[in-house]
Amino acid sequence: MTTLTLISKPDCHLCDVAREVVETVLADLPEDSVEVEELSIADDPALYAQWWEKIPVVLIDGELHGHWRVSPDRLRAALGG
Repeated sequence: MTTLTLISKPDCHLCDVAREVVETVLADLPEDSVEVEELSIADDPALYAQWWEKIPVVLIDGELHGHWRVSPDRLRAALGG
């Protein structure tokens, strides 16, 4: 199973858009093929230190996929869809 991690923060418009893109892409993939976790830089000082300038950040299996704007086509291709 692939793990997609969305790193965001509260009240972040781009984070809301990224979440919608992730949900849309996952809706087209087989159920349970991707596990999604969302982490907030507001809850974790280490995440804040690493990513505060780049959120939203998408990691796939712990590797950086992208930040700021999430492309549905690029994300779909990365997830094998």
